[in-house]
Amino acid sequence: MDSPTAANEMTLQLTVDCANPRRLVAFWAEALGYVPEPPPEGHASWSAYWRAIGVPEDELTDGAGELPESIVDPKGTGPRVWFQQVPEPKTVKNRLHLDLKVGGGRTVPLALRRERVDTEVARLMGLGASVLYTMDEPDGMAYYAVVLQDPEGNEFCVV
Repeated sequence: MDSPTAANEMTLQLTVDCANPRRLVAFWAEALGYVPEPPPEGHASWSAYWRAIGVPEDELTDGAGELPESIVDPKGTGPRVWFQQVPEPKTVKNRLHLDLKVGGGRTVPLALRRERVDTEVARLMGLGASVLYTMDEPDGMAYYAVVLQDPEGNEFCVV
């Protein structure tokens, strides 16, 4: 049976609610190896584009669109990530989070996975992330991961 999108190509965009899109664009572009998304061709900025397509002025407050508010995978394989400014602060644990898989999986010796994860965690902390806790289960599961927060408190894992 065909899905409702069978005739159309579906794409995936991740949307992150936040207080400061510019800060998270800078952090996550570096964290993921993405780049800030340039405005559509023929437009000097995203706000110029949005005005050109008729987005109401009251939706373009606080300098929205003057700087990129989204990031894209320069290889074109990963999803676009849009950082949507919202008025309310983050108050509870994320129900969805990203796993940055740098360890190589369970076929890689645990000591090497730890080294890879710890190296990436140190890099991300230099970008503004903070460590929440480490999951280190050497017996049985041989699992190692570090749970971090981005500069606005959004949780993610490095495994």
